[in-house]
Amino acid sequence: MNNMKLIALLLVSSLAGCASQGSLENVRNDVDSIKTRLFTVERDLASVREESKVSVGAIEKGFKADVSAVRKMSADIQATIDSTKSDMQALNGKLDDATLAVKKPAEDLARYREDADKRIIALEERILKQQAVIDSLAKKMADTAKAKKDEAASAPDSFYLKGLDSLKAGDVATAREQFTKFLDQNPKHELAANAHYWIGETYYSEKNYESAILSYQDVIKNYPGKEKVVAAMLKQAMAFNEIKDSKSAKYVLKKLIEVFPKSEEAKKAKVMLKEIK
Repeated sequence: MNNMKLIALLLVSSLAGCASQGSLENVRNDVDSIKTRLFTVERDLASVREESKVSVGAIEKGFKADVSAVRKMSADIQATIDSTKSDMQALNGKLDDATLAVKKPAEDLARYREDADKRIIALEERILKQQAVIDSLAKKMADTAKAKKDEAASAPDSFYLKGLDSLKAGDVATAREQFTKFLDQNPKHELAANAHYWIGETYYSEKNYESAILSYQDVIKNYPGKEKVVAAMLKQAMAFNEIKDSKSAKYVLKKLIEVFPKSEEAKKAKVMLKEIK
């Protein structure tokens, strides 16, 4: 419609500008030419519109196909997402189960450790109590031992016991000293004969046979009823034999056999008599 108005306007303008008949004919020819051109333009426009409709239809069809494909793809993606969610839920369930499975032993271990700690504490308390009892007993034993030691040190036979210990240790000089002190303080003690005998033994071990003979004689002469007399007689005979006094040795041995015929010393004396020249 705009084109028609434009043509009419041009036509009016042309008519207004022409005064002659020839000019009018020219205008008519121009009008016919314009109409022809207008017809051609309208035809071309109709063709373009048709083509446009076809193109638009094709585009619309393609677009619909693309939309359908996109929708299908979207549905597939959603299905994949749903499946993934299901898998995730299953995995979460398994993870929870695994967490519980791990948590239970850990809790059991914690309870076990707590119980063990309690038992250890109780055991330590018992040990401390027992240690206190042991310490108390040890102190009592130490006090008792000290008291006995003090009592023994103050007892009449303390020097005698010390003499025996020194003799067993091989310290004959100290042993003789202790036995001598014992006799000085306790000349009538029931162990006095034993002390004289052991003094004789200290001399005999030192090969001081003369002094040993005198100590043995103290036992034989002064303590006739004591047990050590027979032992003193045998050792005295042996001491005489060591200094080559066989006569005195034989005399003492015969006396021993006569007085103590059933003793073990008498058996040894008989053997010695056969050996002494």
